[in-house]
Amino acid sequence: MKKRIVALFLALTCLFGMSACTGNQSAGGTVTVGITQEPSVFDPHTVVAAGDKEILFNVFEGLYKFDSEGNLNPCLATDVEISDDSKVYTFTIREGVKFHDGSDMTAEDVVYSLKRAAGLLDGQDAALVPELDSITSVEAADGKVVVTLDAPNSELLSYFTVAVIPDDVADINATPIGTGPFKFDSYTIGQDVTLVKNDNYWIPELPYIDKAVFKITADMDAGLIELQNGTIDIYPYLTSDRADQLDPAAFNVLRKGSNMVQIFALNNSVEPLNDKRVREAICYAINRDDIISVTMDGAGEPLTTAMSPAMGKYYDTSLDGTYTQDINKAKSLLAEAGYANGFNMTITVPSNYLVHVNTAVELKSELAAVGINCTINQVDWATWLSDTYTGRNYESTVIALTSNYAPYDVLNRYQTEESGNFINYSNARVDEIMAQIPLETDEDVKTELYHEVLHILLEDAASCYIQDPSNIVAVSTKISGYDIYPMYVQDLSRVQFN
Repeated sequence: MKKRIVALFLALTCLFGMSACTGNQSAGGTVTVGITQEPSVFDPHTVVAAGDKEILFNVFEGLYKFDSEGNLNPCLATDVEISDDSKVYTFTIREGVKFHDGSDMTAEDVVYSLKRAAGLLDGQDAALVPELDSITSVEAADGKVVVTLDAPNSELLSYFTVAVIPDDVADINATPIGTGPFKFDSYTIGQDVTLVKNDNYWIPELPYIDKAVFKITADMDAGLIELQNGTIDIYPYLTSDRADQLDPAAFNVLRKGSNMVQIFALNNSVEPLNDKRVREAICYAINRDDIISVTMDGAGEPLTTAMSPAMGKYYDTSLDGTYTQDINKAKSLLAEAGYANGFNMTITVPSNYLVHVNTAVELKSELAAVGINCTINQVDWATWLSDTYTGRNYESTVIALTSNYAPYDVLNRYQTEESGNFINYSNARVDEIMAQIPLETDEDVKTELYHEVLHILLEDAASCYIQDPSNIVAVSTKISGYDIYPMYVQDLSRVQFN
């Protein structure tokens, strides 16, 4: 008997209908969102930066799509059948969907998109979306798309959020055409990305507004000024102290756990950070509560391992508080490793993220107490992405890791050969478990395996995990319909003026 995930289309239709009935008081207009990150890629299959993904969420859609509660729902598919051995996924493709250029979305477009993402097109030598490289064939028949894998994988559904694009667009990065509620209009470097309403969106009531502008600001303080001056309507990822400066009559301040993991990333391949004892010493040297107080005014959840409590049962609460600050233990570990007098280290941090810069400053202060002398190297986002993340040319860095609301996506980056493993971590047992999890169908066993990975990452002091920072968003009281997601997303499809 096949496992069947039934479409939630009727429920979603009711939800969207209720949204429409709650008062489409003033349809149209332009909503401006403040961002601090310069976009770098508009190809949905090669995009890496979370700041790019939050924009493209409004332009592209996949067979499935996450909602603001972290639920994975049918989108361009109406349902999926998964074979008993989890090797074959059969999607029923939604009818009546059009691309932004007016052409009909067909099963052939889905086949092309999945093959492109999985590296199966002629001339491709690798998957553009590494998590889909297990796909061996994609075929269309009678309004369905059948995806076959080289091995059982019960954890793959969340990756079918990958964008469906037309099969005849030569350069999707230059011409971003999707099926989402908004169409790409323009990008002006250093200024903004403009999206316009998709009048042919397959959910007829949406979107409500005519235009969405993602305005690039130099930093959070510059964005705050524009927010207060009324040139920005929505500003995400604020710090508490800046949110407190806003007039409550003019702005609603929304808060929600972000399912992000702020990490003091330690490059496991460079000396002396290649010594586990040194990494452990760093973990014991810092005070997470103090860092959260300084950087987020207390609006964060302290972490000691690589997953946020927002992941529910997959998070292991028994690990909480493992690395409570212990200066003497940190000094002892450094002495044992041959660094009784400490050492010098550089923290490379993207300058456009104030919370990470402030975290680096606090880390420098706290690590000095155990003899680790830090130099903070602030770089622009493009440089951080190319040199630190991709090139892995760094000693340590501070960043927030984002993921789908799926435990496999959170921990996949710690496999030795995974492209996102920018800390150069390697543990054979972790590789073994991560290969085993997709083959496992028993949910309780799978949960235990995730817990084991979290324990190993903690025991190895793979890096220093700090907090799941609360996502604090300022929203003008002139608009409604904005929801915070437990992932890096700006969904403007239901936003409207009051």
